[in-house]
Amino acid sequence: MKYCNQCGDPVLVRVPDGDNRPRFVCDSCQTVHYQNPRIVAGCVPVWDDRVLLCRRAIEPRRGYWTLPAGFMENGETMQQAAERETLEEACARVRDLQLYTLFDLPHINQVYMFFRAELVDLDFCAGDESLEVKLFHQQDIPWSELAFPTIGRTLECFFADRVQQTFPVRNEAVTSYRNRQQGHARAD
Repeated sequence: MKYCNQCGDPVLVRVPDGDNRPRFVCDSCQTVHYQNPRIVAGCVPVWDDRVLLCRRAIEPRRGYWTLPAGFMENGETMQQAAERETLEEACARVRDLQLYTLFDLPHINQVYMFFRAELVDLDFCAGDESLEVKLFHQQDIPWSELAFPTIGRTLECFFADRVQQTFPVRNEAVTSYRNRQQGHARAD
């Protein structure tokens, strides 16, 4: 950030009075510009024993497979964001959303939240951000072609939990891409 979005003057990085972290601060109008993590909401859309994945048509990781997910918009709930992203990326409608995995990614200032969901029907197709969408059985998941570590980890948990039919909400920290790559090479 170079300029204040309130008055247009240059900003400086400093610790504001009463704070303990460096922030962008405008010395002209005294506006403190807070930057907070972005929330990514998505779904694990299920039909019988298969999961719907999307092949990304956009960067980053164009051509790799992912669960339908994207950044939450102002004015919507996490569940609404997950439903919207599933509709946008896979033209698919879901129901019975249950919070399933939460991932903290402090190295890129993001939080991922995935919901388990049932597909309403098999009327789905690639949206603008997808090259193709497809239902996969567990043994057919393209593990080496998954876009992000959070996708692989969510799918690993889902298929393991499905055996017991118990789906606890999971919260994990992903401290860096490299650490995830070493710990879960199959999912990266």
